[in-house]
Amino acid sequence: MNKEFNFPEHHDRHESEIAEHGLMESMLREKGIVPTRQRIEIAQVLLEKHQHLSADQLQARLAESHGFVPSRATVYNTLRLFADHGLIREVVVDPQRVFFDSNIGPHHHYFDVELGELSDIPAESIKVTGLPPLPSGVVGEDIEVIVRIRRH
Repeated sequence: MNKEFNFPEHHDRHESEIAEHGLMESMLREKGIVPTRQRIEIAQVLLEKHQHLSADQLQARLAESHGFVPSRATVYNTLRLFADHGLIREVVVDPQRVFFDSNIGPHHHYFDVELGELSDIPAESIKVTGLPPLPSGVVGEDIEVIVRIRRH
């Protein structure tokens, strides 16, 4: 059941924490997402900077920084919800490796196969030419380039 969570003002909570919760709550509402406590906490960790996190990495960060561990299902469902509403971008490196990217602007990725890490490539650094004609009745939505790298 998705109930709206209103944060009570406690005198022991820093004003910046209250402001950050309010900012996340507003951001979620603007995207059409009901701001529950867990969604706000997940958004705070995920959107604190441009980063690429797996669901497991996000769950671990939540435990470290916010002292709560939502269920795996909650984390996955929230990430899918955020991606469906355009708050984050899902990057499928392979069927076993899915990252969630807080940078939704145009860009591509390097994937370090040894470290299992993604890093950004500016969109203007890659030119894609010679695409085949699209099948009838469809339009192109996006082109995402993932360059797999390894150290030698």
